[in-house]
Order: sequence, then C-alpha cells, then structure tokens
Amino acid sequence: MYELTVERTFAAAHHLRGYEGACGQPHGHNYRVQITVAGSQLDQQGLLIDFGYLKSICDEVIAELDHTDLNEHPTFADANPSSENLARYIFAQVAGQLEQSRVRVTAVSVWESDTSRVTYTGE
Repeated sequence: MYELTVERTFAAAHHLRGYEGACGQPHGHNYRVQITVAGSQLDQQGLLIDFGYLKSICDEVIAELDHTDLNEHPTFADANPSSENLARYIFAQVAGQLEQSRVRVTAVSVWESDTSRVTYTGE
C-alpha cells in the first residue's frame, strides 16, 4: 500500500455558534490542511497519483474557503465550521473529485494553529 500526502494552506474567519468562550466570537485562523490518499496499484509511470494533479484538486476545494467567513458557507449553515467539520468537508470534496478509482482519500488533517490539529479518516 502506498500513501501520498500533500499540504495546502488557507486563511479564513469563523465563530462557533453556541460556544461559551473566545471561540464563540468572530476570529480567524491560518489553516494548514494535509490530505492523504492511498492505493496499492501504481500507474504506467510508476506513480500512485501525480502530486500536481492532487494539489490542483485540493486547491479547487480550498479556494472556495480561502479568505471567507466560514459561517457564511452553505455547508456550515446548520453545522459549526469547526476544524472537525472542516476536515470532514474537505475529505468529502476531494474524494468526490478524484477520478482515479485505484486511489482513495484516507485522511484529512486540519490545523487551526501550530499546536492544534484534527484528523478525519472517514466514516
């Protein structure tokens, strides 16, 4: 089994509805996102997936989040834009855009600071 991981970053604002404390107030983060895919079969060039192709998929997903208020994103109308929900959302979006059935998303990690990270590995 091969695993391939790319990292991307974006900046966004949010607040956690119903949260008592600082995170209930509007604030921002410089998010770091790590997307890991896996598969056991390489292509004719000896690649699991081209790094550039995976980065372009991730960039498309992250572009709609970058420099926005995440609370205004339709996905977070009924769910807080927590790091946990962000990781699940990015996982689903990247998985939905992968055209190669021999490669699957296995994990998405989202850092909201240098010391705080959540990882989502699917249902």
